[in-house]
Amino acid sequence: MPGMGTYIKAISAGAVLCIGGPALVMWVTPTEEEIFKAYSPELQKKALANREQRQKDFDGFVTQLKDLSKSEKPIWIAQKEHDAQKSAAEQQRLRDERDAYAADSRRLQQEIRNASQ
Repeated sequence: MPGMGTYIKAISAGAVLCIGGPALVMWVTPTEEEIFKAYSPELQKKALANREQRQKDFDGFVTQLKDLSKSEKPIWIAQKEHDAQKSAAEQQRLRDERDAYAADSRRLQQEIRNASQ
């Protein structure tokens, strides 16, 4: 049977790995500011220009998730249903645009025919 020293070494090594590993990762991971400063000036301008839109998109996504989480269904099913409704609405909008364009085209054709007679 191993001695008490072996147990102390094993527990110490486990503690070093469990605490030291995440601490090392946190220490070597750069902050957002450091990453941003490493960008070229062109990329910095582009990131600053798109930041507000990305923030709005993210806020909308979080709000949608909060709304969907209020339902009794699992979030992935509620999300699929929401996406299906959104897709159906988009398809209907595209059909309406197409129909309006076709009606406008028919009206113009009729005007041209009437003008040529």
